[in-house]
Amino acid sequence: MLSAALLCLVVAVSDGDTLKLRCGEPGAYRRLTVRLHAVDAPELGQPFGRSAKRALADIAYRKTARLDCGQTDRYGRRVCEVWVAPASCTDARCPKTLDVGLAMLTVGMAWWSRTHASEQSQAERGRYSFAEREAKARRVGLWAERRPVPPWQWRPAHPYPR
Repeated sequence: MLSAALLCLVVAVSDGDTLKLRCGEPGAYRRLTVRLHAVDAPELGQPFGRSAKRALADIAYRKTARLDCGQTDRYGRRVCEVWVAPASCTDARCPKTLDVGLAMLTVGMAWWSRTHASEQSQAERGRYSFAEREAKARRVGLWAERRPVPPWQWRPAHPYPR
């Protein structure tokens, strides 16, 4: 699915599944808006929307990220796997081993987007499915609600602005 990796700095978090990044060298920066691949977080106006944004900021904001990007979505955002160094590593040279989308599933702040499962390897599908099931079983994040409404069901009843 994915093209060559890019290294970029996360400069903003728009919501629970969208990042703004600065890529390139000083004087030749390129701004990029990226949607996390294979996850869907609550919209800002729905329950846990602001919490999902904070969780994504805790994981990725002001970190150097490795992006493995594929297609562009209908809003012009690149859809990417995003990898950062784990919080336990404070050296800028740390390897980017934390899958941000998987981390969002683990903390219960996103749904695994099964519509993109065919673009994932079998191992990746297994990890994403397991992380979502575990978060649900532990009732963490949005799974603390009795019947959380996925964003793809919430959006049609709540058109922009959200």
